[in-house]
Amino acid sequence: MDQDKIKLFEDQPIRTAWDEGREEWYFSVVDVVGVLTNQKNIDSARNYWKVLKNRLKKEGSELVTNCNQLKMVSQDGKRRMTDVATTEQLLRLIQSIPSKKAEPFKLWLAQVGRERIEETIDPELSIERALETYARLGYPEDWINQRLQTIRARKELTDQWKSHGIEKGREFAILTDEVTRAWSGMSTRQYKNLKGLKKENLRDNMSTLELALNMLAEATTTELTKVEDPDGLEENLQVANAGGTVAGNARKEIEDRTGRSVITSQNAVQLNSVVTDLIEAVASPETEDTE
Repeated sequence: MDQDKIKLFEDQPIRTAWDEGREEWYFSVVDVVGVLTNQKNIDSARNYWKVLKNRLKKEGSELVTNCNQLKMVSQDGKRRMTDVATTEQLLRLIQSIPSKKAEPFKLWLAQVGRERIEETIDPELSIERALETYARLGYPEDWINQRLQTIRARKELTDQWKSHGIEKGREFAILTDEVTRAWSGMSTRQYKNLKGLKKENLRDNMSTLELALNMLAEATTTELTKVEDPDGLEENLQVANAGGTVAGNARKEIEDRTGRSVITSQNAVQLNSVVTDLIEAVASPETEDTE
């Protein structure tokens, strides 16, 4: 647990903690409440949260019951236990705060809820919104097309896992780790750490070549699963390793021919800046070397 992180909301500090095992952010409830309700100091923020917590308890809210406590650095420099909330819990809490600053969050939550209902009625909308989101974030069109192909390949693989006795959640994660390790030499978490990622999606931070090899690993695993018909976690682990190894061999051959590592520590922000720099370089007028 990495507990000494500070995030800013409107230039106000919010104490946070990252749990790598659960891949979950935890936020100091007192800090968030203080910012959203314009409290003068930490003591008034604590009092506000105390009153709000009692009200929520009386209303039977599970939010208060499920809140955890972690040791975080207080203003006096000492580490003290304080109430913390996950992202989901925090969004629920915001809905209970009558504040102008909380209104944009409430409106956003309502919009997200409406969009999810629309996507349930018409699933094609989710694909269209994904395309719009990737484009808005600056991903190039060829990368977006490649990313959509990886989504399809992933879906085909997980469908095979389900039909071969694998449970969604922990067992999916174990098999995904095996595929990733076999082709890249790292577990999913190690790969994320290399790129400096927390909750972000690993595939959204891969280069086009990384995406292609990851898709090859998953597509090969899908075909081998169909042919070998494994049953249960242990047999599927063997197939996952075999499928990932095919892509791993391709990675090694590419690296031998190019003399460069396929695996990059760059994340989406850095990869997109490289693309932007290339576009700007092509678009800018050429300058002659007069020396």
